[in-house]
Order: sequence, then C-alpha cells, then structure tokens
Amino acid sequence: MKLDKVTRGQQIEIVKIPDVNIRAQAIRLGIGEGAKLTCSEKLPAGPIILQNRMQEIAIGRRLAESIEVKAV
Repeated sequence: MKLDKVTRGQQIEIVKIPDVNIRAQAIRLGIGEGAKLTCSEKLPAGPIILQNRMQEIAIGRRLAESIEVKAV
C-alpha cells in the first residue's frame, strides 16, 4: 500500500522509497527502508505526520503517494 492510504494511529514499515534523492533525505531524518513508524496525524488534503520515536515528520501528500509501506 502507499503511504497516503494509512490511517491515523496505524503502525507501518517503510518498504520502498523509489526516488534516490528522496531516499537520501529520508535517511538523514532517520526514515529508511525497513523503518517502523506510526501515523500520528493525517490532515485532510494535507500532509501525513509520521512519528519516529520522539520525532514527528510531515510528508506531503504527493510525496506520500510514491512511498510504499506495509502495516505492522
């Protein structure tokens, strides 16, 4: 499933980040393939807020459409 389809409170694991540049930026934020995260908020027509330990990161909806995840 794609990241834009997750629901609030759902725990996910990043399966694939297709774009090399985006993957590099995500790794700098501690979100690489295999990372387990929680969707802390999903704003209508807005970003998806992911929680990684005590850090929250907003992922834009268009970017979220390209990131493949699976439910944990």
